[in-house]
Amino acid sequence: MKFPYKDILVVCSVNTARSPMTVGFLKKFSVRNNLDIKIYSGGISSNARDGMLISMDAILAMKEVGIDLPKDSLSIDLKKYPYLIEKADLIITLTEKHKEELHAFIGTNNKNIITLKEFAGEEGDIEDPSMKGLEGFRKTRDEIESALLKGMKKFEN
Repeated sequence: MKFPYKDILVVCSVNTARSPMTVGFLKKFSVRNNLDIKIYSGGISSNARDGMLISMDAILAMKEVGIDLPKDSLSIDLKKYPYLIEKADLIITLTEKHKEELHAFIGTNNKNIITLKEFAGEEGDIEDPSMKGLEGFRKTRDEIESALLKGMKKFEN
């Protein structure tokens, strides 16, 4: 696999569900394809806070597909850690709004910022599964995995 990125930042609202789930899949793909990449995540919305635990529903939904999210992992508010944005050579957001919030925070620059759906060659957002129970998280999990698989196909030999 010819994958041109070394540092991938995944961005959602508060970094407790969608972005950790996306990171889980990306790490699995990177191991499976023997890729040497760093993958990390954070929240960009005004309600993003440092130190929140990953959603238990996100942990359970990912465990069902054989991916263990670290239960002690804590959320990151990217507004406090701009260097994480700076060092990324690919930034994947879960929605168009997250992309706009990032641009508002860092200004317009040459950062490669795309939504997960754009990565997959599609349009739309990955909606927040919060308050939708485990079934909502399963739907979001499957949507994330599908988009990542489509996007990664571009880099296959």
